[in-house]
Amino acid sequence: MGIARPQAQRVQRSGAQSRTYGTYQTFLDGNDVAGLSGWVCECLGPGDNQQADNGKRIEAGGYPLHTHFGDVYQSIGYATDLQPPGSSPMPGIRLEGTGQRYDILIHPARPPTLYLSSVGCLNLTGPLADSETMDFWDSRARVIALIESLRDFAPGAFAASENTRIPDAWIVVEGEPS
Repeated sequence: MGIARPQAQRVQRSGAQSRTYGTYQTFLDGNDVAGLSGWVCECLGPGDNQQADNGKRIEAGGYPLHTHFGDVYQSIGYATDLQPPGSSPMPGIRLEGTGQRYDILIHPARPPTLYLSSVGCLNLTGPLADSETMDFWDSRARVIALIESLRDFAPGAFAASENTRIPDAWIVVEGEPS
C-alpha cells in the first residue's frame, strides 16, 4: 500500500512552544488516496534515531508500518467513548526500524497538549497557523481514516491484538525543514 510521505516544511513557534510542520499524502499503487492527505506536526529536529527518548523528530527515511497495541494507543479496539476527549486507548499506527527510538507512532493530538502531542511521533492535522493548536476531533478522524485504509488494504495484519507488520505499507519521512 501506499506510502504516507510527510515532508517537513518549516518550524512553527508560539511563545515557548515549537514544532516541525509539514504535509503528508497517502498513496496506493502510486496514486494519491483521496481524503488521506493534510498536515503533520512533529518534534523539532534535526532527525535523530541514535538516542532513545531524545524528544527530536525521527530521521528522514523509510519505515515499515505495524499495528500497535499499547495502553495508550491501539490500532483496533481504541476508545469509542468520546467523552472526555482523548480517552485511552486512542487510535495509532506504529513505525518500526527507528533505531534506538521506540514507540514511534502516527497518532492524534490529544488534550491537553494540542499544540504538539509528541516525543518523536507524528500528529496528523489540518492546516494550522503558527499559534494554532490542533483540533482533537479532526486529528483523531485523520488517524482513524488512515487506519481504516490500511485495514482495507491488509486485513490480516489487523486480525490479532498484537503488533503486526502491515505488508507493503511504509511511511517515508522526507528531509528537514528549510
